[in-house]
Amino acid sequence: MTASGAPRRARFPGFSALGQVRHWDPATVASVVSRTGRAADIRFFTPAEEAAANALCDQLLDLRGDRTVSVVNMIDARLAGDETDGWRYEDMPEDGAAWRRSLGGLNADATQTYGQGFAELPAEDQGKLVQAVQDLGSREWHGLKAAHVWSLWTRYACTAFYSHPAAWDEIGYPGPAYPRGYKNAGVDAREPFEVKDFQPARDPVRRDGA
Repeated sequence: MTASGAPRRARFPGFSALGQVRHWDPATVASVVSRTGRAADIRFFTPAEEAAANALCDQLLDLRGDRTVSVVNMIDARLAGDETDGWRYEDMPEDGAAWRRSLGGLNADATQTYGQGFAELPAEDQGKLVQAVQDLGSREWHGLKAAHVWSLWTRYACTAFYSHPAAWDEIGYPGPAYPRGYKNAGVDAREPFEVKDFQPARDPVRRDGA
């Protein structure tokens, strides 16, 4: 959807990553298609944390409430299963604890500034609080280095979102190369099954309603 509420025109009209499913091996098909089914139940986040995480990911990914990709459910499943990136900053707690502390920090900032929890705020005010964390850089925010919190949020959010075929459709990515592979490598070189971006000069993250 655009900022005005009108449907957003697809940048790759007629393209569907799942249209390539017949070219993937069975294990890949099972893995990718499973991401399109019913979202996993929330097991790690409390209801208040889930609400704050949804609002945060809406800001980070410009989702505007669109739940086509269940980003928070995917993050929650990773945290519940202790499926981390395999590393963390020395000054940061374990990822699960860092998520709880940082969501609590957003709620604390929201309550102090606006008198409401983060999830209850208008999107514009949520954006100001999230931007404030990024702007702190290496400075401390609620006992954590803000840049490392930002890294935690964006790593988990982007990993979840861009693992889903719906996100692939938005960027014209046909999915796994195995076992077929790709043969037309290079700038503006497309496979026969790929679709040209109908508006390549437009910045996809502009918020001008286009």
